[in-house]
Amino acid sequence: MPTPILRMRPAPYEDARYAVFGVPYDGTTSFKPGTRFGPRAIREVSFNFESYEPSTGIDFSEIPVTDLGDLAVSRLPEEVARQVADVAGDIIRDGKMPVMLGGEHTATIGAVRAVGPEVYVVCDAHLDLRDELDGTAYSHGCVTRRVLDMVEDVVIIGARSGDREQFEVAAEKTRLYSADTVRELGIGAVLREVREHVGERRIYLSIDADAIDCCLTPGLGTPEPFGMAPLEIREVVRTLAPHAAGFDYVEVAPFDSGQTAAVAAQVVREFVARHWLAG
Repeated sequence: MPTPILRMRPAPYEDARYAVFGVPYDGTTSFKPGTRFGPRAIREVSFNFESYEPSTGIDFSEIPVTDLGDLAVSRLPEEVARQVADVAGDIIRDGKMPVMLGGEHTATIGAVRAVGPEVYVVCDAHLDLRDELDGTAYSHGCVTRRVLDMVEDVVIIGARSGDREQFEVAAEKTRLYSADTVRELGIGAVLREVREHVGERRIYLSIDADAIDCCLTPGLGTPEPFGMAPLEIREVVRTLAPHAAGFDYVEVAPFDSGQTAAVAAQVVREFVARHWLAG
């Protein structure tokens, strides 16, 4: 029997609607290591929460979820992306939703490759639009650039860090809502624009933990102040989950008092609840 996760009903793989897996990798981390422990921390804190979700009326014990555990990852980032693509691809071919826990953001490249979305939406403090960092094109700082090789339509929410070239690429090739823009317009207005832009197209939704202000969730490998609030991230997930074909929450580095992993666990629960409710 799979490991229970997030107070959901553990189901045999063949009966599950959602397949959770962790990618404990931080091999290209450029500041503080530790995101390899993120999947474990998210799982552990999830047992603190009640199974009932009052805003939807859903009890997570009713949702069939399987936890595939953590991948035994390679040391090479391009190989990690390949491993993730293989696992996520198998999950999709079996008619299930892949839900990935990170680990550094590099893993998202593989998940997007497997899902093949029409739109990629990411909440992230960083643009991640470098073509190469520290000798590899598969660095955590290159994720959105690699996604642009596969998906033409990219939406970035919450960014506030990147060099001049990355901001020029973002202006030309992405739809960017900076953290300042979110504050100025309000998350509701931003999401109305994004929702109208997405329409009925299939999306891949990726949440980098550092999209949130590091003063609120400090368990981050590359912290940035003046970011989004956890409630704003929750609104992103509530709005876009029904249109998602794949989801991840990455870059949790659990060397704080547990608040970063706790937010991650609750947001993952929100994603599953809203996606399940949408049928």
